[in-house]
Amino acid sequence: MITREQVMERLATVMDPEIHKPITELGMVEAVEVEGDKVRCAIKLTVAGCPLSSRIEDDVRAAVAAIPGVEEVSVRLDVMTPQEREDLANRLRPHHVSTITKKDSTVRVLICGSGKGGVGKSTVTVNVAAALQSMGRSVGVLDADVYGFSVSRMLAARQQPAVLGDGVIVPVDVHDVRVISMGMLVDENTPVMWRGPMLHKLVDQFLNEVAWGELDYLVIDAPPGTGDVAISLSQELPKARVLLVTTPQEAAARVAGRVAQMAGKVGQEVIGIVENMAYFRCPNCGDAHEIFGRGGAQRLARELHVPLLGQVPIDPALPVGGDMGEPVVWSHPETESAKVFLAIAQAVDKATW
Repeated sequence: MITREQVMERLATVMDPEIHKPITELGMVEAVEVEGDKVRCAIKLTVAGCPLSSRIEDDVRAAVAAIPGVEEVSVRLDVMTPQEREDLANRLRPHHVSTITKKDSTVRVLICGSGKGGVGKSTVTVNVAAALQSMGRSVGVLDADVYGFSVSRMLAARQQPAVLGDGVIVPVDVHDVRVISMGMLVDENTPVMWRGPMLHKLVDQFLNEVAWGELDYLVIDAPPGTGDVAISLSQELPKARVLLVTTPQEAAARVAGRVAQMAGKVGQEVIGIVENMAYFRCPNCGDAHEIFGRGGAQRLARELHVPLLGQVPIDPALPVGGDMGEPVVWSHPETESAKVFLAIAQAVDKATW
């Protein structure tokens, strides 16, 4: 006979796709009824309108249907009460929140920075994160570019994050990459007009109140330059590594050098340089054309005594993928640009942290 214990054992294999914990551990299993070869499950979602409700329902149905003898599985979805969400937040808080900024944190924090806008820093951020995920690493992406947020669009993560209780925000899950961005909190066309204290508060919340869970990497899309957010990140994450993004143009590389100087002053280490828009590969003759000049990134790498980790070509698939929320590493892994991003991620993963 099918027993309730068998069903609960199977439900323990179903993971909440946002919190990345078994639904049994999160208190999401409201009821289980067994009647002959029929099983009825009542599951409580953390919030109403959960965008991943269908995935949870499908996973529950598949897990229970795998029990020998089960012929029919029905799933009813309910929603946690405010008190149940608060209780869950209290259980999660000590283990899943406020770990990244701790001195003994094992999370590798990679800040993608640039001296100026328009060099493709966000493109590098999402594709390096996607490459790390494709390598089997557990990855989170934090969009700290509050004024110029774009990660939410580039990873198709525009839904609002769930808030379980005071001080516990659940990041949005995209292909097993956990994402948080200002773009999830305001309309995409809304300008953010904040002064320094508000910027610092948001960065602090994103770092310390988001239930990132167990991560191998947190990849941060930092705003260009050395302003308020860069200072906040340096204060909160002194052990972070900086991945500098520039174009081949000498002027862009020199401005990026100022970010490297700031990193040195606050004790952060530059892990390497990425040269974006390095060349255009002619689809007819196969020759590489250096449209934006050459040498800026190589010179900067020599001056800083750090490696040039990759030269990303001009690839029409990159902006298209960014607009569609599909990084080329996932959508077109066979392309030259995707292979460069994968090589960059492999170099980052092999570096000494």
